[in-house]
Amino acid sequence: MSQTKNCSPTCHSFKCLKNSSFYRQGNVWCKTTEEICEVENCTYITCFKRRLLPKGICGETVKRKTVEIKLESVPVPAVKLRGKALKRFRNDDYF
Repeated sequence: MSQTKNCSPTCHSFKCLKNSSFYRQGNVWCKTTEEICEVENCTYITCFKRRLLPKGICGETVKRKTVEIKLESVPVPAVKLRGKALKRFRNDDYF
């Protein structure tokens, strides 16, 4: 799965929202345009697994990149409490 692939109408997760796709001559055709179904240009195409990305790319073939972000130590401002809040947090080790 190192290379991304385009979504195809023959995928089991593929769905046309207008119900206008059908098989003809070994290809998937669109009833509204009377042409072969093009995933990149159609606005009525969806994926049951919600993996369809823009430009018709299948999200299951995309490798995810994670980046660790180092957080700088930010000084926490001191908070002064009064009344019930002070009684509640006085004995606990919250600071």
